[in-house]
Amino acid sequence: MQVTETKTEGLLHEFTIAVPANEIEKTVNSRLDEISKTARLPGFRPGKVPAALLRKQYGPSIMGEVLERTVGETSEKALAERDLRPAMQPKIEVIKFEEGSDLEYTMAIEVMPKITPMDFSKINLERLVVKADEEEVSKTLDRLASAHKTSKLIESDRKAKLGDVVVIGFIGKVGGEEFPGGKAEGYELELGSGSFIPGFEDQLIGVKAGDKVEVKVSFPEEYGGADLAGKDAVFDVTVRELKETTPATIDDDLAKKVGIDDLDTLKKNIREEHEREFKEMSRQRLKRLLLDQLEENHDFVVPQGLMDRESEAIWTQFEEHRKHAKEHGHDEDPSEGKSDDELKTEFNDIAERRVRLGLLLAEIGTQNNLQISQEDLNRAMMAEAQKYPGQEQEVLEYFRKNPEALQSLSGPLMEDKVVDFILELAKVSDKKVSPEELMKPLEEPKKKPAKKKAAAKKPAAKKKAAKKSD
Repeated sequence: MQVTETKTEGLLHEFTIAVPANEIEKTVNSRLDEISKTARLPGFRPGKVPAALLRKQYGPSIMGEVLERTVGETSEKALAERDLRPAMQPKIEVIKFEEGSDLEYTMAIEVMPKITPMDFSKINLERLVVKADEEEVSKTLDRLASAHKTSKLIESDRKAKLGDVVVIGFIGKVGGEEFPGGKAEGYELELGSGSFIPGFEDQLIGVKAGDKVEVKVSFPEEYGGADLAGKDAVFDVTVRELKETTPATIDDDLAKKVGIDDLDTLKKNIREEHEREFKEMSRQRLKRLLLDQLEENHDFVVPQGLMDRESEAIWTQFEEHRKHAKEHGHDEDPSEGKSDDELKTEFNDIAERRVRLGLLLAEIGTQNNLQISQEDLNRAMMAEAQKYPGQEQEVLEYFRKNPEALQSLSGPLMEDKVVDFILELAKVSDKKVSPEELMKPLEEPKKKPAKKKAAAKKPAAKKKAAKKSD
């Protein structure tokens, strides 16, 4: 085998590889020998078919097999001899491959950059700690009480107010004509719930049982029904009854309604759940700050192919989000008024950060022999399965039969394992804060100077002299 390195530019390497015809012939003959032991052709016993006839019968398919195997083996050997780790699959182009001639092909490949992790003990981080206070517990109990409120008929002659339930019958018209789905009887509407068209509920505040009201509203432009979107409508409403709502009493009975034995246990569970949520939020914040420091302290060129692939994935996801928003008439503008070119530039920066951090974390994991145990995977699968009550077994079976789905769990697990490893070595101090302080958004990470990005595209000052190996 003869390997000539024809180009070296940053992480990109290009080679021309030639494999002598006699080596190809040896591989072909070896494969023919294997086939001859079982080949069955009319007039010949197994193992007695002449080599020339076998070559005529199976030659084309064998040559295809040999090409694939030889290219795979020789390309791997060429990279191993030069201690090059591919970042992506190489691009192979066969120049010449004919029976009796040398195999010649080119290989272009981007390799992994050399990464030297920093001294993690130099990292200083602040972890925010929040304890669930009684005010937060009380707010949650109030929400539970409201969710389990009861209503009773108002027998006095008072007017409807926010929070009351009006039992109504109505007929909706657009342009004087009834429209499908605009009619109902005995409908219970809580005033202030916002469950009807904007402005509808407001016009029923102050009504009494027996009143007949003409309610005028306009359907929103983004209304789901295209026939009604943006149109004015009139509803003839008859108020049948008024009901007064009362939140449930916060006691043991409320606890039992949500499946808990008593109020004290309910409070304890709420407090623990809040603290779990705060702890997870604090960890995500700490992880983000750690990743910011890691990116700031590691400057290496990232493979362009990996960056392009990540950038394309981000763009595809964005376009799907934009299409969904448009189809469903959402007011939000996913592009925030930016041009596609501006967005693609931003997405390229995001892609570069993701790839750089992904490569760095993978390298740290490799250098420190960090691995995911089967127990880690089992816990992750179980956590995912619990999101689908009653289908846990089907979800677990799906993961066991689909390696790609399992990989989607192992990737984040490995990342968290590496993050935990670094945090053990870093200097992390705790700071007690309020929930509001914990929830304050972090600043966006600073962009790297433009000159560092340019380094990825800057050609080497001199091409390396052509290297050959036999």
